Amino acid sequence: MAEPYKPYVQQWLQNGLKSRRNDFFQFINTQLLVEQAQRNVRYKIEQQNRGMGNCINFGRSNSSKMQQNQVPDLALNLIPRQQSIVSPSSIQCTINNQNNTTIGTPSSSGVSSASSSTTSATVLKPITDNNNNNNNRFQYVALFDYDARTNDDLTIRKSDLLEITYRKNTAWWKAKNENGQEGWIPSNYVAKRDSLESEPWYFKSIRRIDAEKQLMSDVNEHGSFLIRDSETKKMDFSLSIRDNDSVKHYRIRQNEDGRFYIARRTTFITLPELVTHYSKTSDGLCVNLRRPCVHIVKPEPDGLSHNLVDKWEISRRDIKLIRRLGHGQFGDVWEGVWSDNVSVAVKTLKPGSMNPTDFLTEASIMKKLRHANLIQLYAVCTIEEPIYIVTELMKNGSLLDYLQSSRGRQLKMSALIYMATQIARGMAYLEQQNYIHRDLAARNVLVGENNTVKIADFGLARIIKEYAGGMYEAKEGTKFPIKWTAPEAALYNRFTIKSDVWSYGILLTELITFGRTPYPGMTNAEVLRQVDQGYRLPQPPNCPLSLYTIMRECWHAQPENRPSFSTLQYRLENEYTGENPEFSN
Repeated sequence: MAEPYKPYVQQWLQNGLKSRRNDFFQFINTQLLVEQAQRNVRYKIEQQNRGMGNCINFGRSNSSKMQQNQVPDLALNLIPRQQSIVSPSSIQCTINNQNNTTIGTPSSSGVSSASSSTTSATVLKPITDNNNNNNNRFQYVALFDYDARTNDDLTIRKSDLLEITYRKNTAWWKAKNENGQEGWIPSNYVAKRDSLESEPWYFKSIRRIDAEKQLMSDVNEHGSFLIRDSETKKMDFSLSIRDNDSVKHYRIRQNEDGRFYIARRTTFITLPELVTHYSKTSDGLCVNLRRPCVHIVKPEPDGLSHNLVDKWEISRRDIKLIRRLGHGQFGDVWEGVWSDNVSVAVKTLKPGSMNPTDFLTEASIMKKLRHANLIQLYAVCTIEEPIYIVTELMKNGSLLDYLQSSRGRQLKMSALIYMATQIARGMAYLEQQNYIHRDLAARNVLVGENNTVKIADFGLARIIKEYAGGMYEAKEGTKFPIKWTAPEAALYNRFTIKSDVWSYGILLTELITFGRTPYPGMTNAEVLRQVDQGYRLPQPPNCPLSLYTIMRECWHAQPENRPSFSTLQYRLENEYTGENPEFSN
């Protein structure tokens, strides 16, 4: 550091930042010094731990959990503009002890802790490091590949380093890569460098059932692993490891000092240190950690592009219909392409087939429900008929068609229960948001890759909180699928979330029977009469008793005695994860 600054620094260390505090602040921003010291500590630890297995970075703080979408750092004005001194951004500061040795042991904050009575400051000359400046700029790393959808998007590849230059909203950010190219990217495709989210083995808040599904996919192998947030304890994590044809789970706890451990005898400052240790030796685990789990499902960007998140009316010219996938009461469903490069599903409405109010209700509900197990509405075209409703495309069509196909009939019981769990999860979200679906059936659930399912067709959905007592009374003459509809709704037009629970029980029979129509051989009138008198569908062949018990609870005559969707989700997740031997095949 230049000679005029030296007295101020020495005075600051000797007097505890009392007498010369204001003078010192005129020249050097202390926040900058702290940040530089943190960088020095991280660099030193990285050098010490080079070549230690799978660990990417060992110098991060041992804070518990990072936010899913971290806000990019804002530019800091570290020095008042009128000052003519050298910018402190080029100043490297090291604190030495009396013996003039190098930096001391880092504290939990990542900054060296030293007593002012036993230390002196050595201020180094300004340095210029172009590589370090680049590292400071490109603070984000790509987690997934993303192909540009529009001319102002940026194509990124996994592991690309990026600078975030502008945040339009929480879903889309403008980024610049190391080659100077700039454009929009989905924010859920990137993470802060050296953060927990940037680790290839960290899967955030993925549920246990989904962790098992991903680990057991063909692309993963014995010893594949992931770390996820604990579902039961907020500050803990869970380690999931594939052990041949099963998955083992271990809880990662923190002791009083914030150190992580699986067994108390061995603790670690950071999760990467824990991963490195168990990568070298199993040390009590079923197998040593060999390779991070491969992501078999990429996150879905919010909307078609950055300028359609809130503006979702688009021109018909942007959509090309490729082939018809099916047809229904209100129109046809097509596979289409938006902007010549994004595959979409297009629901076309026949002229006069739907009341405009019902259409707007469906579109607005779908737009609000951006959730993993509910189909995402991208846009609508309403300028001319037929009206287009543009949604994400699920590769395998409706669940009903999939179950009846040769591929669907080969599904094991565990896969069927996994589908049932996803549907319960989506309906639990509807339940939480005070919506009712009113048309839940296998034909209105869509299937994607890896047996991923999403609930669709919200044409009959309603916001239940807008109606007295949480109940919606349908207009006289409204048509409903009788065999899937609860008796109080079919007979008295009274709909609640509990009537959706009844329909879910019927959907479970469709799953177990691979798409067989419920109440075979009975007319709608016979079904209404028999159900009102207490008749219930018998246990399907090969249906586990515990699952049939759930079905019967869904069909309780009194709506208030039926389970909630959150309860159904919890119970089915426990069944799927092997706690019930009936589901192990």
